[in-house]
Amino acid sequence: MTPSRDISRLLEIMAALRTPGSGCPWDLEQNFATIAPYTIEEAYEVTDAIARGDLDDLCDELGDLLLQVVFHARMAEEQNAFAFGDVVEAISRKMIRRHPHVFADKDGRLTPSHVKDAWDRIKAEEKAERAARRQPEEATHKSLLSSVKTGQPALTRAMELQRKASKVGFDWNDPRAVLHKIREEADEIEAALDRGDEKELADETGDLLFALVNLARHVGADPELALRGTNAKFERRFGYIESALETQGRSLESASLAEMDALWNEAKETE
Repeated sequence: MTPSRDISRLLEIMAALRTPGSGCPWDLEQNFATIAPYTIEEAYEVTDAIARGDLDDLCDELGDLLLQVVFHARMAEEQNAFAFGDVVEAISRKMIRRHPHVFADKDGRLTPSHVKDAWDRIKAEEKAERAARRQPEEATHKSLLSSVKTGQPALTRAMELQRKASKVGFDWNDPRAVLHKIREEADEIEAALDRGDEKELADETGDLLFALVNLARHVGADPELALRGTNAKFERRFGYIESALETQGRSLESASLAEMDALWNEAKETE
């Protein structure tokens, strides 16, 4: 099978990978849940390529992200739920509906503010239609937090959940109160460590992360960007350790934690 610029070739490749008996064993054992983390990862890779301004890499990463759509669509087609063409038709219909100023058969153009108003109104209509299609029991309760999308990165979603709750007064007024909560959560993790309960430790760690996001919100920091900055800082300082040891003709494995910690502090001083 040869590559092609035609999307149909990619669909054929995925169908071949998912064909029992002759397909790829790894691809065949996947399902929506196991592929979902890769879908999120590829979206981040696209964002990273854009941040680096690497258009060649962006082309590759967009291909990887497109493969995720094709993969999910193929699994859905195997279950007679929908196919790739249905995905394309659905998004085409949505974009035409959301841009009446472009595709509708009428004169005149809207201002950017009018376009946004129309977009928001049409999205609300679509959301109401989806809710009407659900089972009655699923649509009985309308939470304040329902509008916070579940597919967002966890840090971003935590921030949005907290912002929503704060609008009705469910919030602290002082960042120091959040710091107190962070210390409280840290104490609960220490107690869980003493008990050796892995599930409790995971739960308490999540609570601590949620409290840290709350602190970031109160001090005006974006937790995602803050963590990205810290990741970059960690890479720089760890790279300093590697370079320093290499200059000494040594490997990371040969150095003690105390030696690496000392080099880490040197790296901090040089920044």
